Amino acid sequence: MSKRNRRMNLLYVPALVLVLLFVLVPLIRSVQTSFYNWNGYSPVKTFIGVQNYLDLIKDENFKMSFGNTILYGFGSTILQNVIGLGLALFLNTKFAGHKAVRTIVYLPVMISGLIMGYIMYFVVQNNGAVNEILGWFGLEGADWMASGAVGRVFITLINSWQFCGICMVLYMAGLQNISRMYYEAAAIDGAKPFESFRYITLPLLIPAMSSAFIINLIGGLKLYDVVVSLSGGGPGFETSSLSFYIDNRYFKAEKAGYASAVGVIMFLFILVCSLLLNKYFRKKEVEM
Repeated sequence: MSKRNRRMNLLYVPALVLVLLFVLVPLIRSVQTSFYNWNGYSPVKTFIGVQNYLDLIKDENFKMSFGNTILYGFGSTILQNVIGLGLALFLNTKFAGHKAVRTIVYLPVMISGLIMGYIMYFVVQNNGAVNEILGWFGLEGADWMASGAVGRVFITLINSWQFCGICMVLYMAGLQNISRMYYEAAAIDGAKPFESFRYITLPLLIPAMSSAFIINLIGGLKLYDVVVSLSGGGPGFETSSLSFYIDNRYFKAEKAGYASAVGVIMFLFILVCSLLLNKYFRKKEVEM
């Protein structure tokens, strides 16, 4: 190895140290804590083995939070990518004000999820904008967040809308890297617009699609801030996510060991989903 390469490798050291301190060490400590009965504050810990993991099997609130997490993760990811791709195809064309529209679409990404949840709370509450608009048409409003099913839908839609701008940017970058000669050749062969989109645009967008799906899936599966500010996990735990449930068990129930067990399960689930999705898209890239 040349002296220059050795110097370049030294640049990785700060990043590796940060990953070690803020990712690997907390992960190891969390796994260790999951085998104890601990309130999170006391110096006394009681080793109970895998009991926390066995308790998860019987915990209906955990099961509900896990199901909600799947909905928030995969539901938001699908919607974000569909909306983001549609916006990218539309905004990739030249028209008056297209740069301003791009900025407006991306602006919600720059807002904290916690702030977005509070903003939308005043939209969907009893005297909020949704009920007021319904009143204009003579329709009766409702307490939308009083229903767990409706609350889950609102959380998924709000998260999808807020972060679809990330997908839009990734897809626009992918679209601008596709050479026009492919479309010109397809047009000469008589390909219709939908056929060009299906057989040229989509296959060549696989790298961008891979990034968009994985980034948004991880974000959706970790969803916490919108749940806190919009519904507080309620009613009960009907709109709770795993991240919210970890917070609740650790700080309110003072079950740090149990919360750590939930966190380990959540980490493993996100890891498996990310690896499988990455493997799927890599296979698609090879086939392309």
